[in-house]
Amino acid sequence: MIYEHGLIMAEGDFVMVHGRFSGNGRAAAFVAVDIVRLENGVLAEHWDVLQDEATQAGSASGLPMFGATFPA
Repeated sequence: MIYEHGLIMAEGDFVMVHGRFSGNGRAAAFVAVDIVRLENGVLAEHWDVLQDEATQAGSASGLPMFGATFPA
């Protein structure tokens, strides 16, 4: 499996990472947002959102979900 991170944002004790999981044997990659809360520099909580990556034909906006181009 391959993981590519994209946008990383932090505010206070929260960090959010937008990324893509591919090469997992599925027809579509997963696009994910992982949100973590740190407490005294240690991971205290974790949440994530996973969605199959939309194809160009399936994108309502015409824009890719991750990066600047649609997957090949």
